[in-house]
Amino acid sequence: MPELPEITNLARQMTEQLDGKRIAMVDLTQPKCLNVSVRQFRRIVGKTIEKTNPRGKWLFTKLRPRDNLLLNLGMGGDLRYFENDSTISTKYQLRLVFHDKTQLTIAFFWFGYIHIISDEELAGHKMTSKLGISPLDNDFTFEKLVSLLSKRRGTIKSFLLNQENVAGIGNVYVQDPLFKAGLHPLRKIPTLSKAEIEALHHSIRQVMIHSIRLGGLKYERDLYGHHGKYGHRQFLVAYKPNEPCPKCKTIILKIRTGSTASYICPKCQKL
Repeated sequence: MPELPEITNLARQMTEQLDGKRIAMVDLTQPKCLNVSVRQFRRIVGKTIEKTNPRGKWLFTKLRPRDNLLLNLGMGGDLRYFENDSTISTKYQLRLVFHDKTQLTIAFFWFGYIHIISDEELAGHKMTSKLGISPLDNDFTFEKLVSLLSKRRGTIKSFLLNQENVAGIGNVYVQDPLFKAGLHPLRKIPTLSKAEIEALHHSIRQVMIHSIRLGGLKYERDLYGHHGKYGHRQFLVAYKPNEPCPKCKTIILKIRTGSTASYICPKCQKL
């Protein structure tokens, strides 16, 4: 599933390629992805695309007049831009054709969402209205993280994966920030010192920005079908079971943490 770095890169590319384009045709093959009827969704025909912004694991595209296209690529989603018909993929749930004949396709491997929301309804959109702060926002400061963690009693990993707390971090990008901060994923939040929270805050932003600069994860694709360059070589402990810790050479373990797997150095990340 694309997480914040991949979504950030896609939002930038969509803005670069689609801003100002008018939607001339909609080809929809899977109505279950929609939040409205097919007839209601077709109101986007004739609208003009403006800027796309990342919001957690969602893409928010402003449509003129008075609408918004919200996309969540789910597991294995593929969002592709095509200059002409000759290179277009035949497998998609939605195809948008623009006035200049360029096209955008959206394909879901497992599940995904294509929602059309008016400006007036956007603040109340059930699936995004409660999304927390983005780790890339200027307001995501050390003090803000301390405030978010105050009076919480759960584990630090569960807190970070909850999209209502911090939006955009999934099981891939939660691993190395915890390692860099020396935190076991099952550490209880009340036991964290301010120094540890500061280290975690710095590590989250550092990992996210590094991945964005490398185009995101190697197994995810951008708007043009290119793979990112952030993968095994860049990971510190993430997805490296039985390999040596980059700090102390202790063997990295894969453990179960609730419904997800975690990768830790048992020496650097003591519980």
